[in-house]
Amino acid sequence: MADIEVTLTIGNYARLMPLITGEVKPEGIALRIITSDAGSWPGRAEMLRRAMQDPEVQGGEGSVAQHLYRIDKGDRSHVGLPVYPMRNFGARDIYVCQGSRLHAVADLAGKRVGMYSYTASGSVWYRHFMRHAGLDPAAVQWVIGNVDSAWSTGAAPVLPPGVEAAPAGRALSEMLIAGELDAMFSPPLPLKYDPVAGPIVRLIGDYRATEQDYYRASRCWPQQHLLIIRRALWEAHRFVARSLVDAFVRCDVAFNASLRHFPYATPWLEVEMEGVNALMGADFYGTGLERTRHEIDTFAAEAHRSGLTSRRVGVDEYFAELLAG
Repeated sequence: MADIEVTLTIGNYARLMPLITGEVKPEGIALRIITSDAGSWPGRAEMLRRAMQDPEVQGGEGSVAQHLYRIDKGDRSHVGLPVYPMRNFGARDIYVCQGSRLHAVADLAGKRVGMYSYTASGSVWYRHFMRHAGLDPAAVQWVIGNVDSAWSTGAAPVLPPGVEAAPAGRALSEMLIAGELDAMFSPPLPLKYDPVAGPIVRLIGDYRATEQDYYRASRCWPQQHLLIIRRALWEAHRFVARSLVDAFVRCDVAFNASLRHFPYATPWLEVEMEGVNALMGADFYGTGLERTRHEIDTFAAEAHRSGLTSRRVGVDEYFAELLAG
């Protein structure tokens, strides 16, 4: 029987090179991966859009949060797989103006804080991180908007009570510099960020230590994105789900081997890898259901606590098709 053809759209992540080059191949699948331009946030966003909407592909990189919301609403049009192309800790993403008197997460209490979305995966994890740091997210006056540009859609998002949208025509970075915001959360570096000269700098300079403390306490490396495939593909070929997960696990193994044996991508990568392995284990990328069950359960619980789902969605429901395949 010939391999079935599957095309996925995923951001350009170095970690996926063993799959992209064909060094690692999923069993029974002729896999084609379409990637974005290297380092392009808009390009990566386009990959997420195409994974959901492009009829010429069978899935790809999707939002952990949006998959949760679909399950909550009874929409099973896509099958979620415990493969996480993008993860990100949150301490590095908090920005203030140069010379700010704010120096810790607790200092954000009662302050006006900008954020790019209230419902995105990263936003849910930010609130979990804030609770870990001892601050109730409800103590913050949230302002939702684009970081470096005004709203491009022409309409403000639907927001919960007590959360406001940025004024029309205003970017969060602009408001921060003008003193209209005290801080802001942003996954990509703001255009006017400079660690020395500013005008925008990080709230937490040694964010690595803060994020390591968060990991020790929570055992979570926050997942932003997961792999999704169309239900029609899964219903026609149920083996595809497990075959893809197994292939991504082998991809992790191959990429980690390259980092360990050829640690020359950055001057001190070997030292970095030793530290990461000591804290998080050699399989720190964490692909697979049981390996990441606790993290997804933590995410679903925080989303429900934030009022974003009508109920607390269970992990087995999140990946029901993998268990049934």
